[in-house]
Amino acid sequence: MTMTIRLFNSHSRKKEVFKPLSPDKVTIYVCGPTVYGPSHIGNARPAVVFDILADLLRASFKQVIYARNITDIDDRIINAAKEEKEDISKITMKYTEQYKYDMKALNVSFPDEEPYATAHIKEMIEFINDLLIKEFAYVSDDHVLFDISSYNSYGMLSRRNPEEMIAGSRVEVQSYKKNPLDFVLWKPSIENEIGWDSPWGFGRPGWHLECSTMIFKLFGKTIDIHGGGEDLTFPHHENEIAQSVCRNDGHPLANYWVHNGLVQMDKTKMSKSLGNVLLVKDLVKKVPGEVIRFSLLSTHYRQPLIWNQRLIDQSNTVLNNMYSLLADTKDLNSNEKNIDKEFLESLYDDLNTPKAISILHSLFKRLKKSPKDSSLRALLIGSANLIGILKNDPIKWFESKNKDVDIEMVNNLIEKRQMAREEKDYEKGDIIRDQLLNMGIFIEDTQEGPVWKKISIND
Repeated sequence: MTMTIRLFNSHSRKKEVFKPLSPDKVTIYVCGPTVYGPSHIGNARPAVVFDILADLLRASFKQVIYARNITDIDDRIINAAKEEKEDISKITMKYTEQYKYDMKALNVSFPDEEPYATAHIKEMIEFINDLLIKEFAYVSDDHVLFDISSYNSYGMLSRRNPEEMIAGSRVEVQSYKKNPLDFVLWKPSIENEIGWDSPWGFGRPGWHLECSTMIFKLFGKTIDIHGGGEDLTFPHHENEIAQSVCRNDGHPLANYWVHNGLVQMDKTKMSKSLGNVLLVKDLVKKVPGEVIRFSLLSTHYRQPLIWNQRLIDQSNTVLNNMYSLLADTKDLNSNEKNIDKEFLESLYDDLNTPKAISILHSLFKRLKKSPKDSSLRALLIGSANLIGILKNDPIKWFESKNKDVDIEMVNNLIEKRQMAREEKDYEKGDIIRDQLLNMGIFIEDTQEGPVWKKISIND
């Protein structure tokens, strides 16, 4: 099945047909976590979005190399180490492993490459040296800074005018900067602080330098796709472009820039200061990772995602219903998995997951009407699997946990459901079934009558 992938390019601000540099090979790099604490739901969104994009590309091209970095040196990591009174290496190891565990719980596959910033200090120093030789950077007060006045296209990605930014700046300019927007490539480390020897003294790299260096080391001057959250557009990605283009003699850093929208808490920005940061490790104790993943895909990746309990409950109900139907049809001989053409077309159109999910709903309804149709079952499972959904065994999905339930209440609801079905009020019967599912009760209709078992989707 030959289809054309179209992606919204943040650089051009329009949807474009994706054409890789090489017809047989695609390179994609996504900014990964800074490991100074447990991952939150905002960290999970790009991991899930670009996991799907990588899988979609693999379905279309012979070779896809997907890299997602680990930032393991940063001021926030240093501060976390001081607060927890731990070595930086222990902090970064602990939170790197937590991130990997959390993403695995969300059915996120590991990237092909996972470069660590601290493993590329030598290459970063070489990168800075090249910028100094080409006079795109300067040394001042033991710092090395990139001179944005040397790059005429600064601000093109974020559509910001440097002169207007300087004029409107209310932040005091550091004495070692020629220009308020000049950014640090290398900074000195104070006594007893982590650092490395360099031609400019003992210190450490600036954050923006890390990704440019690792991209060059892994892929060369230009990659196909660079991704990340929209909050990275400025200054992080803007600075990456400036230093990379200048170092690499005008070659673009990436041909396509793809950014996902941010997660908001009921229309409020998620932030530590507001105390509304949701950690993935806490969420997966309450609902399966697949419910969280499904929730993250419910809104188009470029739009803000409003996170609330209603969204989780809706995703929970949808997946419970789908798994319930798959459990009812588990005896069908349908090991083969296929992908619905319209479902695939929606993903090829700039990862339109809301439309793809609506097609899953349609397949679900069709299978519900024709439960013995093995080809429909294969389409539902195969399509859902492409976005990391319905990968569990239906029975195990409901047997994942146990909890106490009010047996009398359950029996009363089952009796009401049976009466509704006998009166052919199937809508009411389905509502009661959904209510039971959200209480943690799975019903299997047999010839002898309904059989139920305890499950646990919500703690």
